[in-house]
Amino acid sequence: MHTEGLFAIVVTVIEVIGVIVVVIGFVIAAVLAVRALRRGAGGTASYQALRTTIGGSILLGLEIFVAADIIHTLSAPSFEDAAVLGLIVLIRTVLSMSIQIEIEGTLPWRRALLTSGGEVVARSIANEARSARADVQ
Repeated sequence: MHTEGLFAIVVTVIEVIGVIVVVIGFVIAAVLAVRALRRGAGGTASYQALRTTIGGSILLGLEIFVAADIIHTLSAPSFEDAAVLGLIVLIRTVLSMSIQIEIEGTLPWRRALLTSGGEVVARSIANEARSARADVQ
């Protein structure tokens, strides 16, 4: 079998897996949202479960599609294909980052401040700043 044909089959299989991941993620999100509504958690909790799960499945699907694009570019490398791949990766990275911000509600570089370790560091810095101000006064 020719190498390009093999790469084309592999890319197609990976792209199908990406589509399946997104579809299954949507189904799981719908099930979780309905379960949240039935438990009486309210519309807000149901919506949040739906939104978070769909966003996560889209992010995973995008990562799988990027892998397929990388493999496709490796099958017949050219400057034009590499430029197209770079543009696709850039667009998908921006899209992934915006979805991640939408899910978590914070910028990625501020995420550490919201975690337990980040809270300890932030408190430590704030305490040092307060004591330095007290020393000056």
